[in-house]
Amino acid sequence: MKPDLITRKRQLIELLHNSGIHDPRVLGAIASIPREQFLPENLQYLAYDNRALPISMGQTISQPLMVTVMTQALALTGRERVLEIGTGSGYQTAILAHLAAYVYSVEWHYQLSFLAASHLVRLGLLNVSLSIDDGSLGWPDYAPYDRILVTAAAPNVPPQLLDQMLMWGQMVIPIGGQERQELWLIQRVPWGTRSRSLGHCVFVPLVGEEGWHLEET
Repeated sequence: MKPDLITRKRQLIELLHNSGIHDPRVLGAIASIPREQFLPENLQYLAYDNRALPISMGQTISQPLMVTVMTQALALTGRERVLEIGTGSGYQTAILAHLAAYVYSVEWHYQLSFLAASHLVRLGLLNVSLSIDDGSLGWPDYAPYDRILVTAAAPNVPPQLLDQMLMWGQMVIPIGGQERQELWLIQRVPWGTRSRSLGHCVFVPLVGEEGWHLEET
């Protein structure tokens, strides 16, 4: 890694800590995973800026603070099986793979899934399975999951995702319109669900049967 990127990464980790990211495993994952490898070459110099950046197919790699807020909320211990909806660049997938036992990730765009797979293999992260499918329907073949992370905005919580989550499992998902959403932590409990807001956010739309339809995006 170039010296300036090393300095910027150190500064980013300090910013994240000062912003409320106190889980040492999450900060360790940020330190270990090279974000620049998930970006187009012309944007790699911005890898450790705390901002979302464009990749391809009209998608983005999320702001590091948002990545860590979502990941910290999942409270991963290293034993969990995690379902990720929206593989994107594969960066969030890599963070999850660093922290969980196994990650199942579903992506709508096959070009992104192929690129993400190459990034993950290059880093030697083998505890990941990728699928190209409608993420709003989850990945029922390997359900139930301990945790679910949705990296695209849905109009409502997709019921099939709830059905694929273990009792006492947790899901982080942005809910709202296509311009602005609320990030929710949802836990499945015997009497239904309980939810806690993690704040406002902006994500690309979740496209699919239980998300936004293509003509609406």
